[in-house]
Amino acid sequence: MKVYDDRSAGTFNMLKANSQNQWKLLPVMLALLDAVMIFLALNLAFFIRFRLNLSVFSAEALDSPSYYTNLELVMVAASLLLFLMAGLYNLHNILSGMREYSLVFNSITFLVILVLVVAFLMPVFIVSRGWLLLTWVLASFSVGIGRFAFRRFIFAARRNGWFLRRTIIVGANEEGRILAEQLSDFTHSGYQILGFVGGAVNNATVTNQLHILGGLDQLDQVLVEQNVEEIILTTSALSQEQILTIFRRYGVSRQYTLRISSGLYEVITTGLQVKEFAGVPLFRINHVRLTGMDLILKYLMDYGISLVLLIPLLPLMLLISIAILLDSRGQVIHKRRVLGVNGQPFYALKFRTMAVNGDEILAKYPDLKAELEKNHKLKNDPRVTRVGALLRKASLDELPQIFNVIIGQMSLVGPRMISPEEINEYEQSDINLLTVKPGITGLWQVSGRSDVTYRDRVRLDMYYIRNWSFWLDVQILIRTIPAVLKRHGAY
Repeated sequence: MKVYDDRSAGTFNMLKANSQNQWKLLPVMLALLDAVMIFLALNLAFFIRFRLNLSVFSAEALDSPSYYTNLELVMVAASLLLFLMAGLYNLHNILSGMREYSLVFNSITFLVILVLVVAFLMPVFIVSRGWLLLTWVLASFSVGIGRFAFRRFIFAARRNGWFLRRTIIVGANEEGRILAEQLSDFTHSGYQILGFVGGAVNNATVTNQLHILGGLDQLDQVLVEQNVEEIILTTSALSQEQILTIFRRYGVSRQYTLRISSGLYEVITTGLQVKEFAGVPLFRINHVRLTGMDLILKYLMDYGISLVLLIPLLPLMLLISIAILLDSRGQVIHKRRVLGVNGQPFYALKFRTMAVNGDEILAKYPDLKAELEKNHKLKNDPRVTRVGALLRKASLDELPQIFNVIIGQMSLVGPRMISPEEINEYEQSDINLLTVKPGITGLWQVSGRSDVTYRDRVRLDMYYIRNWSFWLDVQILIRTIPAVLKRHGAY
């Protein structure tokens, strides 16, 4: 678990003492960056439209640098106003990933439509449609790039003590521990988790680095001593009366931000929807982890890359099939029964890497059989054939799973596929695991593959599911290439 250490901040201690000013500075910095990126996009659009003399554009459009400079200044101001109205300078939306980029695109699209409407209603207002189209594309892209770079800047700044919220967790049960582990990645969460309040013994260690700072009756004292900014309530660790008491005291406080967990954090990662019925807000649990635009992006990545790779891979798979047939008797393809989304079983395809009488061979090695039952993996497996060993080393045995991706049973990136017998290893986390498709690659593969302990495999799978994003998938795909080439944990 990563726990932020004040000593690493160095020269930033003075700034950390006034954390509120940092968060007030954040929207201002972002607005200035947005203005610069939009202005650059507008000028690039002007250069492409009027200076490159491309044949796709009409030569009759108004070409006046001063006219478009004034128009650009108005559009920059209008863009910032639309961003403000869309909540893009609200701390709730800043650094929110795909939601943030979606709001940017929608705002710029609305601005372009607004300019077209004004041009239609006011004939004296002249604007090049080509320039406006370029502005729409370039501004959406440039602002997105700017905010992506800004996110990287914030993550780096957090490692030096900037833009962190000093936070305690009230309730030191299992849910509280898992919350702490998840939020302790301070570069992404923005939380500097100080410790817990409420537990059997003061100063008891709840995680490797975090302790109980005091009991519930010492909450006021802990808040002052630790200079706390945010309080997270672990609802499953507290009674309703305790939650109401804390809420009455701190729920509307301007000094502290109070957040309340769902109470099912450790077993639900699919997300919750809130809807009012007769004035009563009720939660609905999503059946799957990815919905809406997230699901569309995942499909586009899976099918786009798989179909492109399939053509050059077919000759290679044919050669591998011939090698398997020449090396040992048996079928080329091994079908492994595994669990998919919502526990639906399917057969994952792999090139056969073991002898057909593998059970008979393993029966001769009781120790190895016991190890297999415990870890579901063997480093020196006597059942593996000569060609099979080479395929495993190069991760080529999993190539046929590209067909599982194409027919929608798997994803390129996802948690490890597991057999029905393995589901018990995940305990209550099995609910989480089955909310997404298993992947050909994943965090487990780029983190050491078979050298990773089973418990760590479970932890990595849960981390991936809880923190899924399009960019995380891209990062894992990029990291997969060197992981395969280095062959760490491949057996």
